[in-house]
Amino acid sequence: MAEARLRAELEESKSEIQRLEESLSGGPPTVHKDLSSVSLIPKWSGLDSGVPIEEFLTSIEGAAYIGMWEESDQIRIAVLKLSNAAGLFHNGCPELLEKNVTWQMFNNAFSQRFKDTHTDPLNFMRLQTARQKKNESPQQFAGRCLRYLRKS
Repeated sequence: MAEARLRAELEESKSEIQRLEESLSGGPPTVHKDLSSVSLIPKWSGLDSGVPIEEFLTSIEGAAYIGMWEESDQIRIAVLKLSNAAGLFHNGCPELLEKNVTWQMFNNAFSQRFKDTHTDPLNFMRLQTARQKKNESPQQFAGRCLRYLRKS
């Protein structure tokens, strides 16, 4: 009698294990987001003295690709990294505050608002007359010159 009961419990356990294995294998794969690269994205102010909008957006897209972020993660992290004029622009743009905003909408709005309005000759002149500032490291100076070069 005890042996029959144990066999019945064993069969029930086997069928339960099989059912659980089938339910686990049939679901969508789990995606693990890596948010550690958020700290590598610099704050962005939207001021002329900072990095261009293209560099800021590219750094977010690169981190999103590596970290397997969703589009909504990209937007949230970008908003967290905004300061000064860029933050004010975001808060004053009702279409960017909606829940259904896409990365493309965000990208277009910021690219349009903060695009470089300086002419090519002005950027070329800045490159030609560039001098290292007093508290500027050689790497920072080289980066500034490269930005002028890309713009001209």
